[in-house]
Amino acid sequence: MSKNFKIELPRIQQDLKKIHFEDVHYKEEPYLTDGTVIESFIENEEIERLLLSKVLFKSTRILQSSFKKVDIMDVSFENCDLSNTSFMEGILHRVTFKNCKLLGIDFTGAYLKNVRFENCILNLSSFIEPKLRQVIFDHSSLHSANYYDCSFNKVKFNQCDINDIDFTQTSLDGIDLSTCFFEHINLDTAKNVKGCLVSPEQAIIFATMLGLRVKE
Repeated sequence: MSKNFKIELPRIQQDLKKIHFEDVHYKEEPYLTDGTVIESFIENEEIERLLLSKVLFKSTRILQSSFKKVDIMDVSFENCDLSNTSFMEGILHRVTFKNCKLLGIDFTGAYLKNVRFENCILNLSSFIEPKLRQVIFDHSSLHSANYYDCSFNKVKFNQCDINDIDFTQTSLDGIDLSTCFFEHINLDTAKNVKGCLVSPEQAIIFATMLGLRVKE
C-alpha cells in the first residue's frame, strides 16, 4: 500500500549565493547549481538537457518554456509560477514545489522520485506515461489534470481537488483518495480502481461512473 511513507527532501545548503537563470546560456553545457534564483522572469525558453542541482527558486516566473529531458535534483520551488512549462522526459529527484502555480505544466514521460507538491495549482497539468515514485500531492488543486497511463509507486493525494481528473489506463491500486474532493473523474475500467481507497460517499460516485445503479 502507498498510504504511509516518507520522502527525501532536497539537500540544499543554507545561505546560498544569488545566481541568475540566464547564466545557463554562457556555459558549454546548460546547468545551474548551488544558488538562489529570486524574482526572475523567464518566458518562451527552450533548453534541452538542462541540469538544475541544489538550487532554490523563490518568487520566480518561468512561463511557456520547454526543458525537455531536464535533470532536476535537490531543488526547491517556492511561490513560483511555472504555468505551461514542459519538463517532458525529465528526471526529478528530491524536488519540492510549495505555493506554486503550475497551471498546464507538462510532465509527459518524466520520472519523479521524492517529489512533493504542497499548496500548488496543477489544473490542466499533464502526467502522461510518467513514473511516479514516492510523490506527495498535498492540499493542491488537480482539476482536469491528465494522469493517462501513469505508473504509481508510493503516491499520496492528501486533501486535493481532483475533480474531472483523468486516470485512464492508470491503476489506482493502493492509492488513497478518501480525503480528496471530486464529483466526477475519468476511468476506463473497474479493474483499474481495484484496491483504491475511497470514502463511503466517493464509493457511490465510483459505482455510478462504472455503470452500477445504487438503490437507496
